[in-house]
Amino acid sequence: MTHAPHPSHGRPAHDPDPERASAELEDLGYTQELRRSMSLTDVVVYGLIYMVPMAPLAVFGIIYNFSHGMPALVYLVAAFAMVFSALSYKEMAKRFPIAGSVYSYVRLGLNRFVGFIAGWAILLDYLLLPALLSVFAAAAMTSIVPAIPEFVWVIVFVVLAAAINLRGIKLTAGMNMVFLGIQLVVLAVFVVGAVIAVAQGRGAFSLDPVFQPSEFSWGIVFGAIPIAALSFIGFDAISTLNEEAKGGGATVSRATMIVLVVVTFLFVVQVYLASIFVPTGTQFESGDATNNAFYHIAGSIIGDWFEILITLTSALVAIFANSIASQATSSRLVFSMARDRQLPRFLSKVSKRRVPQNALLLIAGLSLVIGIAGTAQQELLTTLVTFGALTAYILLNVTVIAHFGIKERSRRVFLHWISPVIGTLVLGYALWSANDTAKIIGVGWLVIGAVIAAVQQSRSRKADTAAASAEAGRPTGN
Repeated sequence: MTHAPHPSHGRPAHDPDPERASAELEDLGYTQELRRSMSLTDVVVYGLIYMVPMAPLAVFGIIYNFSHGMPALVYLVAAFAMVFSALSYKEMAKRFPIAGSVYSYVRLGLNRFVGFIAGWAILLDYLLLPALLSVFAAAAMTSIVPAIPEFVWVIVFVVLAAAINLRGIKLTAGMNMVFLGIQLVVLAVFVVGAVIAVAQGRGAFSLDPVFQPSEFSWGIVFGAIPIAALSFIGFDAISTLNEEAKGGGATVSRATMIVLVVVTFLFVVQVYLASIFVPTGTQFESGDATNNAFYHIAGSIIGDWFEILITLTSALVAIFANSIASQATSSRLVFSMARDRQLPRFLSKVSKRRVPQNALLLIAGLSLVIGIAGTAQQELLTTLVTFGALTAYILLNVTVIAHFGIKERSRRVFLHWISPVIGTLVLGYALWSANDTAKIIGVGWLVIGAVIAAVQQSRSRKADTAAASAEAGRPTGN
């Protein structure tokens, strides 16, 4: 099938017309199967929920230790690294408004083989992230209710998230709005409490969380980016809503940039304020001390009641809301790949509620198995998730250069040349600095994907040859 760029249909690019968006999808050779009901606000809220305004809470201790007390710098560098990929997603969402995100963008913008590799890479992210989130939530709940084992909480969170998603995208969007409001209120309480504590002399504003000359090294910062990047990998999730957003790619591209600005501000503020209450030179002990570092700091600043509140908000609202969004996103990638026959066809089945049901059930099942088995492997799971995302983002940036810069000879030099080149270099360095075990597993995953892609491409060529021979009235030679 040959996919041509969509025409404008005589409307401005920002017009959120569902019919126009569906027509653009049909121009690319696909039919409208999912429910197109999400406004720009819905998509922005979905992106914020996926990226989790409170995301640094769960990994604060890990990043603080790794960065030698400079977590704010890590998040600033991570945001800088991700802005170039966000711009690439923005451009590709407008050109190819399809639910498959980076898989579809690379497949249509470059070729099918590399597209499968990109999808396979981000699939590592999407298969592991729902499980990782359930592990984070379980760890937080166990600190409050130690009598209940972590694996029980994992089961509860995964099953509830799947049940909500099976009800349809409109219910998910409505719950996202409520969950986001709760998170922002709790974060506001933390910020006000931290400022009051500084005014009382219990802490002091300092540049240490941003930069410490004696501790600084690019190796430390870039080595921590794969962990911090976990909080910034929502761009691909936003792009999976291309077929459910009322404005299609135009709405998704705008939402991408809005979400980037908002979450960067929120992330930097909260890790900065938490860090100024940690004595210089502190290294959190492995285990609960590291996993729950932020919660303990928040409790020491405001009170024991707030430690319980922010922990419950993180586990029952922030992480659980992210689990819902993560399952939804993962299922839509699997649906897109199955629809293109890159994964088993039965995974493309859509329910009466227009939800990719079988793909969703597969993600939920895998999340249960991986989540229960990985309750003691948070750091490895975190790095593996970001390994898949960073690899896919690099391929996306390369596709922007190849499609817009080389194929179309674009004159938009910054967007189609400079930005994706910088994004590729920065993310490549961050990927190289990742955990060695994660790199070995990640590369192994990519090799398996390359083999599968090569086999599929070979079968596709044989099928095309047989079809062409049959059409011409000649024997196929088999």
